[in-house]
Amino acid sequence: MQYTRRTAAASEDDGFFIPNLCAPQAVFLAVLLAELVVLLHVLALGPLSTFDWRALAFGSLFVQWNSLLCIALICSLRRILQDHSPLLATGVCLATVVAVTMLSTLAVYRVYPVLWPETGSLWDWLLRNGLLALILSAIVLRYSWLQQRVASQQRSELQLRLDALRSRIRPHFLFNTLNSIASLIAVQPERAEQAIEDVAQLFRAALQADDRDSSLGEECELCALYLDIETLRLGDRLSVEWDVDESLRGLHLPALLLQPLVENAVYHGVAQRPDGGTVAIRGWRDPQSFSLEVSNPLPQRAPVAAGSGQRMALDNIRQRLEAQYGAAASLKLDATDGLFCARITLPLENGSPP
Repeated sequence: MQYTRRTAAASEDDGFFIPNLCAPQAVFLAVLLAELVVLLHVLALGPLSTFDWRALAFGSLFVQWNSLLCIALICSLRRILQDHSPLLATGVCLATVVAVTMLSTLAVYRVYPVLWPETGSLWDWLLRNGLLALILSAIVLRYSWLQQRVASQQRSELQLRLDALRSRIRPHFLFNTLNSIASLIAVQPERAEQAIEDVAQLFRAALQADDRDSSLGEECELCALYLDIETLRLGDRLSVEWDVDESLRGLHLPALLLQPLVENAVYHGVAQRPDGGTVAIRGWRDPQSFSLEVSNPLPQRAPVAAGSGQRMALDNIRQRLEAQYGAAASLKLDATDGLFCARITLPLENGSPP
């Protein structure tokens, strides 16, 4: 079968500390926070027995209207502010919130004066609301800035960890491949030469995977190339069965995730049997995830603990899945009925393929 690209889909987090208030989740959180502020203010006015529902209603109307206006303006300004310094972006956001709050206060005071307490002049309410808006928006922006710094540091640490894990794959991969070629040089030099060309192509694709994720289609192409090399060495002892859902070929997944499983199936399974065996590669979709399974016959001599090379590859895959997906992805191993199966389960992006 021939095969001709999460990590995750592009995230809404673009590294800018001002939150993306265009997103529905951000709008909901902002509205909820504003309502909590109004509730705290009304609770502070007196005991619960005299809770002022009128103040809560009118306060909520004013604060939510004012919040949604600020959200709309900052949402439209965010793209422009990304090209300027954080200090200027912060100043513009704070000035926008204070200006909108004072204008809203002035409009409501003029149109609905009955809503305001008899105590306090217009200027008193303008300054009071403006100061409250300034303090609250400054706290939110400071929190967002700190959160962005922490997220940036976590992304950097994750990338370093993934790079280290990827770099551990290649020596093991190269060692096994060179062993395969070495076994061909004496008996089939022409095939050995072809295998070297295939290895060059294989490593060219592997080295290009440093700074990006791959797709299932690309991973299958890499596996097919590797299996061609092993077929030169094992001949009829190695057979391959593909059963991968074609609609999954465009799904993103970490580079060099499937190939180590195929390599283990050949090197620790089929190659250890005098009569060889079949490596079966399957891929299918579930409602919220998709699975990749590689199976091979167990070696005929007591297949107990896996070799150190096999353990290294499997541990590497587990660590990469944990680092990139957390609990949303898994690697499960099973050895029953004379077959060893390794199954990777990955989350679908938004529950469906791209």
